[in-house]
Amino acid sequence: MACCTTVADGDLRPEHSDEAARRAIADLPWRFCAQVHGTTVARTGAGAGRPVADALVTTDDVALALLGADCALVALASPEGVRGVAHAGWRGLAGGVIEKTAAAMRELGASEIAAVSSPAIHPECYAFSPADLEALVAVLGEEVRATTADGEPALDLPRGVAGALARAGVTDLGALGGCTGCDERFYSFRRRGEAARHALVLRPAPSR
Repeated sequence: MACCTTVADGDLRPEHSDEAARRAIADLPWRFCAQVHGTTVARTGAGAGRPVADALVTTDDVALALLGADCALVALASPEGVRGVAHAGWRGLAGGVIEKTAAAMRELGASEIAAVSSPAIHPECYAFSPADLEALVAVLGEEVRATTADGEPALDLPRGVAGALARAGVTDLGALGGCTGCDERFYSFRRRGEAARHALVLRPAPSR
């Protein structure tokens, strides 16, 4: 069960929020990673620290949390109770962080994997340098090429995420919201220079 916090919930960075605020959103121990726009996947659970990674996987009864303010945050879950989250900005997406997260989940016993993505910046708000865009198209395919509302070259991050999930064998994809650049319910660094972060939180499925 995944949810995405909003500006109304406040800045969810661990150093700017307390356990009581987090427990009001998901009444479980929260597990974060120190995100660095990379592709490292860490296994986490009860008593774990905050690894330097951009994805977490677990089979434990904890809430997995990622922080964002434009990047796509992706929650993944399997019927076996294996769960994962991946922080997919353009660097992580190009490096295969989503595919690596799905692979790590399968190593823990996941079979079919369903995914849901957080609000993220959409191409109409995401101007991208032509040279960098060409390099990403070479890795991710033509589907990530787009234009902004002003006609500038842009990266289509949501389509890039969908393509990565398809390559990882994940076809059940849902979304929790729209464009962080347009929708002020969510934080945006690129459009509004905000340092605060919302969180994608993935809880275990309820026991039957």
